[in-house]
Amino acid sequence: MKKETQISYEYFKNSSELNDIEKELFQKAKDARENAYAPYSNFLVGCSVLLENGEMYSGNNQENAAFPSGLCAERTTLFWVAANFPAVKIKKIFIVGGHREFPEKNPPIPPCGACRQSLIEFETKQNENIDLYFSSMNEEVVKVHSIKDLLPFYFDGTFL
Repeated sequence: MKKETQISYEYFKNSSELNDIEKELFQKAKDARENAYAPYSNFLVGCSVLLENGEMYSGNNQENAAFPSGLCAERTTLFWVAANFPAVKIKKIFIVGGHREFPEKNPPIPPCGACRQSLIEFETKQNENIDLYFSSMNEEVVKVHSIKDLLPFYFDGTFL
């Protein structure tokens, strides 16, 4: 028996098509990207989150000469938020990434596999979908309404 999985997503040609909260999250992720520490890959990523209490926080990728000791922007941001607001749900996450030398040439940058696994843990833990937006500096934006759309065959605590 063959089963097909369909991914539901929205595409925005430019960040100007976003609502005001989404534009603010985009700008916060874009600003955070500028402070990323990426001297080895020159690939800068910023991430911002909107919590259910309306507060917004951001983070960026942090590389390390002892690869893979660094950490992606998504996990840097998620882990900080979880450490400081463990009972507050995440409503939206925005990721903006691209190479330092030619950032406008990248398509929208989705989270890596390790970040997808971390993201699904948070979505499962809060028992509520998280809207995820990803973009590059060219301002094209992709939005999924659940991390499960990026990782349909996910592993979570129910398997343990």
